[in-house]
Amino acid sequence: MNHHQWAETPPMGWNSWDCYGAAVREEEIRGNAEYMAKHLHRFGWEYVVVDIQWSEPGAVSSQYRPFVPLEMDEYSRLIPAANRFPSSAGGKGFRPLSDYVHSLGLKFGIHIMRGIPRQAVHAGTPIKGTNATARDIAHTNSICPWNTDMYGVDPRKEGAQAYYDSLFELYAEWGVDFVKVDDIAASRLYGIHAEEIQMIRRAIDKCGREMVLSLSPGPAPLEYAELLRDNANMWRMTDDFWDIWRLLYEMFERAEKWAPHVGLGSWPDCDMLPLGHLGIRSVDGGGADRWTRFTKDEQVTMMTLWSIFRSPLMFGGELRDNDDWTLSLLTNEDVLRAHKEGRSPRMVYRQEDRTVWSSEDSNGQVYVALFNLREEETEVAVSLDQLGLTGKYAVRDLWKQRDRDSVSDQIAVSLPPHASAFFALTKA
Repeated sequence: MNHHQWAETPPMGWNSWDCYGAAVREEEIRGNAEYMAKHLHRFGWEYVVVDIQWSEPGAVSSQYRPFVPLEMDEYSRLIPAANRFPSSAGGKGFRPLSDYVHSLGLKFGIHIMRGIPRQAVHAGTPIKGTNATARDIAHTNSICPWNTDMYGVDPRKEGAQAYYDSLFELYAEWGVDFVKVDDIAASRLYGIHAEEIQMIRRAIDKCGREMVLSLSPGPAPLEYAELLRDNANMWRMTDDFWDIWRLLYEMFERAEKWAPHVGLGSWPDCDMLPLGHLGIRSVDGGGADRWTRFTKDEQVTMMTLWSIFRSPLMFGGELRDNDDWTLSLLTNEDVLRAHKEGRSPRMVYRQEDRTVWSSEDSNGQVYVALFNLREEETEVAVSLDQLGLTGKYAVRDLWKQRDRDSVSDQIAVSLPPHASAFFALTKA
């Protein structure tokens, strides 16, 4: 089966980074999974993802402790730190936690760094399925500039593919459904790591389990769009995204460039949704323990752009602390239908920071998003002609979940600063 069929619609889930950094613990994973199963699963949310450094026993925040020992098995593969993930003790790995997430009807994901642990390389430890050692396959000049855990893997060395094969064999044994690989789609030092991406693709295809492949960080180079599509299900088109208006403003230009590459099973990724309660143990993004700094209008604008563009939706806050407003952003069936069923998203126009986007589902229903990116209230309008439509159309306001008057000429709304509106148009 082609890997694109494993993510026929953009993945939706929760990731631990925005609230817990590198220091999430098992009880927090279980608690957020329980919330998702109870409140979100019926709306399409399904992935529960443990982010970076789950093998680091002493992790306390989003600030990495350099060159500290990580928990590792006899084949140079990182395993969960048992003090943070008690169910992994005795060599069980993530299987017990994965089984629990699956018991709730959800899917389980993990974050990894590309490459092989530095401590394995320095110790020359074995690799399963080959006589080569960790030292033999390491590319010691290929390092991550912001994390000291790993060396890159040299694809020209005998045993390199065997190492990645052994990794994903282990993850299949654990019941992993989603793998986010970091320091690979883009690097401040080296750019994209194309050969390691291809090795990972081969390893997943060989492991016998369907796993969605997500690549980070961004911005992924646009000129590698075909390679990314051929090997991954989603890839970051941005550096880390946080609850800062400037970053949301800049996302519109990124989305415009990547829109032609949105398609079945291959999703350019706007990054996590920094909503709700953030920064509990994560100090990344310029803020500590807080609720999102986005205004309500900005939160709706972010959700509208992610939905019309069809980015994966990965919630970043502590789900159990959600208020009614935050939950309402994640459970609007009209908006989520546009996210799931829209096709061929495109920017219709952008003029003086008024911008309009559209997409269309397989039944001919047209989704239209109007955005005011300006610093003052302004009218944003789009004609049916600009949308390539003629005749009369029924209009439904997706966020308000109510019908408006039909139109035969244009849609126009007055929007506050940084606000948006989202409509579905159906031929009357």
